[in-house]
Amino acid sequence: MSRIFCIVGKSGSGKDTFYKAVLEKYRDKLTPIIPCTTRPMREGEVSGENYFFVTDAELRRLERQGKIIEKREYHTVQGLWTYFTPKFELENERDYILITTLEGVRSFIDAFGEAVVRPVYLTLPDGKRLHRCLDREDAQPRPDYAEMCRRYLADEADFSLDKLSAIPGLQTVSTEGSVEESVEEWEKILAADPRRTRSDTEI
Repeated sequence: MSRIFCIVGKSGSGKDTFYKAVLEKYRDKLTPIIPCTTRPMREGEVSGENYFFVTDAELRRLERQGKIIEKREYHTVQGLWTYFTPKFELENERDYILITTLEGVRSFIDAFGEAVVRPVYLTLPDGKRLHRCLDREDAQPRPDYAEMCRRYLADEADFSLDKLSAIPGLQTVSTEGSVEESVEEWEKILAADPRRTRSDTEI
């Protein structure tokens, strides 16, 4: 049975860095699920790597065709930004990985079942997160500090203890140390989580 590793975490928790490191080490064993977004491309981003950058018209077309697993909308200081994952078919015995939200995890569970979805929550102390968010924004050609602050504050509600505890099978990985240490922590989860067979899910 396939597994889908859903990486979630607050802004600045290191999701992109962790995701890239895991894919680099397990490129032959993990298939990336690349979401789409209507937000503007940031400096240094490439469509098809972390996201496919699409138009609002493309999003509406896929919605009309019923080809979306999950969709998230954010009312930002620059307007409405939408993130979504188009429907796809799992290849048997192939593992997948993506960055998403807690709501996205629920949508994947609805689409594929709890036996397939493996949520991994990246943790980092708030002070260090804030510094990372600020450093990332400083690197942009046109820093948007108002949007950075909005995201930071919104995460406090989006990742409340109640919401985290409601996600079945949620595992945590600290990103306070090096990237290598975070990947090693995730590998322990991987080793302790053998694939479930069809008979396991039928019990």
